[in-house]
Amino acid sequence: MADFDLAQVSERIRVESAFVDDLRDEIGRVVVGQSYMIERLMIGLLASGHVLLEGVPGLAKTLTVSSLARSIGGQFQRIQFTPDLLPADLLGTLIYNQKTGEFSIKKGPLFANMVLADEVNRSPAKVQSALLESMQERQITIGETTFPLEEPFLVLATQNPIEQEGTYPLPEAQVDRFMLKIKVGYPSREDEMEIMRRMARTSARTEVRRVVESEKILSARLVLNELYMDERVERYIVDLVIATRDPHAFDLSELKPLIEYGASPRATINLNLAARAHAFLRHRAYVTPEDVRSIAMDVLRHRVAVTYEAEAEEMEAETIIQKILDKIEVP
Repeated sequence: MADFDLAQVSERIRVESAFVDDLRDEIGRVVVGQSYMIERLMIGLLASGHVLLEGVPGLAKTLTVSSLARSIGGQFQRIQFTPDLLPADLLGTLIYNQKTGEFSIKKGPLFANMVLADEVNRSPAKVQSALLESMQERQITIGETTFPLEEPFLVLATQNPIEQEGTYPLPEAQVDRFMLKIKVGYPSREDEMEIMRRMARTSARTEVRRVVESEKILSARLVLNELYMDERVERYIVDLVIATRDPHAFDLSELKPLIEYGASPRATINLNLAARAHAFLRHRAYVTPEDVRSIAMDVLRHRVAVTYEAEAEEMEAETIIQKILDKIEVP
């Protein structure tokens, strides 16, 4: 890019990304460890991408999401998905007033800045579809009235990897609408000790302060478009995604029988945006291949479907993606 002024954009990034460290520190006051989850949620927030969280109960998923919402002054809603949930329980409904003979609109919990869809796979397809449509269109229709959702709007959905009885797995086409799927792990020994010391008490927990306005997040989203991405990095992103569809073209023929289908073009777009957000969090005005590699697994793991043959060999999508990352030359 001949017209790209690195010094000018670097200065703008320095100013616009100043809130990032404050945000991290504020959430860190409440949530012990889980820096990986916190950073991925911030990437989703900056790149306007929804996040699917997978982890056993008790790993501070709800606490982290609510802390993030409060630290940006946004409205937070937690929806517990159950088998008897209805689309109207999410979106809202029309209520008839007998006195006036008119209908009034009662908005549902999706009208918030940050929505935690807890155990999203416990509700039937109709409810999941209502949620995912609002994620994609960023608007909700009740009766004949359509309401645009206020930005920033972010859905964080959780899945429990253990209890699969009585669940309705998200169809692949719907899972594809999540920018990232992150696996939340157990804390380290040191973090576990700190969690116990902080939380094993009967007094109230630490309150989260607002450290940045929502407008600042929206402004930062615009700056992401200005980050410099070399054409070689763009090609690297495209190669990673195409390798999931046509591994033979990259001398990975042994993966062909293991992949049912590869990642969609949405993966290419999201990998680009997430890599930009990853660079922004490091106060950089340019995207490196390492930004792409760092975020690639989270963007691709839910977009590559494995065959029965792969399942028989206990080969997961993550193993296949790692082989692709190891094989394709980094620019």
